[in-house]
Parts: sequence; C-alpha cells; structure tokens
Amino acid sequence: MTGKKAFYRALFALVLPITIQNLLNSAVNFADVFMLGFVGQDSLSAVSLANQYQFILQGLFFGVSSGITMLCSQYWGKKEMRAIQSVMGIALKIALSVTAVIALLALFIPRQLMMVYTDDAALIRIGISYLRVIGVSYFIMSFSTVYESTLRSVERARTSTVISGSALLLNVFLNAVFIFGLFGAPKLGVLGVAVATLIARSMECILCLTDLFAGKLFQPDLKLLFGRHRLLFQDFLKYSLPALANDILWTLAFSSYSIILGHLNSDVVAANAITTNVRDLCTILCFGLSGGGSVLLGKTIGEKHIKEAEIMAGRLCRITFLISLATAGVVLALNPLIPHLFELTDQAARYMRIMLCISSYYVIGQAMNTLLIAGVFRAGGNSRFGLICDTITMWAVSVPLGFLSAFVFNLPPMAVYFILCLDEFWKIPVVIRHYRSKKWLNDITRENFG
Repeated sequence: MTGKKAFYRALFALVLPITIQNLLNSAVNFADVFMLGFVGQDSLSAVSLANQYQFILQGLFFGVSSGITMLCSQYWGKKEMRAIQSVMGIALKIALSVTAVIALLALFIPRQLMMVYTDDAALIRIGISYLRVIGVSYFIMSFSTVYESTLRSVERARTSTVISGSALLLNVFLNAVFIFGLFGAPKLGVLGVAVATLIARSMECILCLTDLFAGKLFQPDLKLLFGRHRLLFQDFLKYSLPALANDILWTLAFSSYSIILGHLNSDVVAANAITTNVRDLCTILCFGLSGGGSVLLGKTIGEKHIKEAEIMAGRLCRITFLISLATAGVVLALNPLIPHLFELTDQAARYMRIMLCISSYYVIGQAMNTLLIAGVFRAGGNSRFGLICDTITMWAVSVPLGFLSAFVFNLPPMAVYFILCLDEFWKIPVVIRHYRSKKWLNDITRENFG
C-alpha cells in the first residue's frame, strides 16, 4: 500500500463496518434509554447504574481485544493463521474466566453491587431484578466479543458487523416487545430490557459459532485453540496486560464518576445517562477510525513497512481531528432537541443541557487520545504508555478532584461534572509528545511462536 488513495480505500473498508457496528451498538443503548424514559425516570436511572458492571466488563473486553488486535493484525500481515488461532484461544480463556466471576456476583449478590453506586432504595430495588437476568448474558458476550475482535483483526470486519448488527437489531425489537408488552408478550418494564439482551446475546453467540465451525476464518483446531502456547502466551501477557490494565483502570475511573454523580441526586444520574448515550452516538466515527486504523497499522508493521506505517499514522491523526471538530458541532446542534425526547424533571433537563455543552469540547480530546493510545500506539505493541498515562491523569488527578469537589467542597453538581470532564485534556500534551518520539513503532511478531 503506497499512495493516499490505496490507504483511504483500505481504511474505509475497515472503518465503515466498524462504524456501523458502533452505530448499532450506540443506537441500541439510546433506544433502551429512550424506551425506559416512558417507564419512568427511576427505571432509567437504575438501569444506567446497574449497567456500570457491563461497562466495566466492556473495559475488560476492550483490553483483551487490544491484545488480539496487536498480535493478530501483525500476524495477519505475515498470513500466519496458526498463530492467530492460538492467540484467539488465549484471549478466550482469559475473557471467559474473568467474566464468570462478575456474572456470578450479579446473580447472587445484586443488592450489594447496586449499593456501590447508589443509596436510593427505589433504584436499588429496580436494579436487583435487572442484574439477576442480565448477569447471565455476560458470560455469553465474552465469547462473541473475542471472536468478533479476531474477525476484525484479519480484515473481516464486514462479517463481524453482520453478526453483531443482527443481534443488536433483534435486541431493539425485543426491548420494545418486553418493555411495553407488545404482540401478547408480558409487559416486563425494566426486566424486559434484561430478557431482550439475554436472547439477543445468545443469538449472536450462535452466529459466531456457526461462522467458526464453517471454517470461514480458519479450520478450528482444538489443540491450537485450547492448548498451551508458552511463547505466544508470554507475548499476549506482555502486550495485552498493560492494555487490559489500562482499559480496566480507565473503565473503573469512569465508573467512579458514576459513583460520584450517583450520590448527588437522581436528576444528575438521569441527565448523565442520556448525555453519555448521546455522546457515544456522536463519536462512533472517531472510534471506528481508531479500531480500523489500528488493524491497518498493525498489518503494515507486520509486513515490515515501518516508514509507511508512520505516514499512515499521521494521516489518521489529521482526519480524526477534523472529524472530532465536526462531532463537537453535532453535539451542540443536538442540545436544543434532545431534552424534548424524554420525560424528565425540569432540573434533570437543565442538567442535561449543561452536560451536552461540556461534552461538545470533551469529544475532541476523547477522539484524539483514543486514536493515539488505543489505536496507533497499540498497533505497534506499545500499550504500557497508555497504562501509565491514564493511571496518573485519572486516578491521581481526576478521580480525587471529583470526590473532593463533590463531598468535601460541596460544589454544585455541574461544577463537579465539569471537573470530571477535564480528564481527557490533562494527558493531551504527553500523548502528542510520545507520538512524535516514534517509540511506538515496533514489530512484535515471532518467526517461531510454538
């Protein structure tokens, strides 16, 4: 791949299906929030807090997926499918083991899990019934996530999107059926969201297994999938553990923001739930560029085209920055419209308008940091930098400042939210400096991986 046109064609082929998948995922979350808004503000708030555990799991999955992308995309550059199958097996064992623990906690101690995020008795009661059903889907989701990440790493993003998209569309349909009791189904309210998700995740897992055993990715070899691969396991731990720790610590820090906001009042919780979904929906193209760009860069590095990878990274930075500016404009444009879509208290609606204004600048820093830390740096196996950077900026700065501003200085809720949303900007100078150092450009594949 040499010219700009070839680069943008290859990037578009990866980014489009990933963006569609992200769009569907965000649309499902937004549809959940929208439909639950008709059930009641407490239901909306309770589900948003209960879903913090799924959010934490997604941090785990993102870290594991990063390990898959780092290794598999570079081995894909060498067309070494045996190594790719072995890496997928390693990722499966890690994801299934950790997910099983969180699923069991959701099933057996949901009250204690809800009490971490709120002391509101009504929200806790609603969240308990939701967690007991949704917890079962966590285990199923871990297999699908690993398999779809492997597909994207070998440039089969379209198949991943078809599988995930089918499940997500089914999820939206079943949400409406079970929340409102359509077509003779029981009217389950909040519980209907959990039931719909469980059914959709089960279908997604079946589609992944069907594709796997059809041999479209590789001919499944149980010895390769579940055997011991000492060198590859060491590589996976070396490159994915910092990414995994980074994503989990980032997710826990972001979840801590929900703990802080959740102990302010229910109006803040409801406003934040909607704002987060709107922001996620608006930034899907930026995250698609990070995911697609990482695969493309990893493949190029695996092919030993280091200088070309450097040029490609620069192009990714420029296009992401321009799109992030457009995204900020979209968030501002939506601000007058979004509050009218939900049945909120006047105070919650006021909070949401302020949160959307703050989010309009937040998305710029979020887009650039995600591209560089989770996309460019990890494509070259450089995941340790992101771990150090996020740990310092979030756990040494943002989380302590958030707790102090909320519970020591008792600042107004929107001042607390503004302080929490500075996290992406603390790290921009050091992230750009690291990018310019070129220390992230590394070939991490092995000739003998057994």
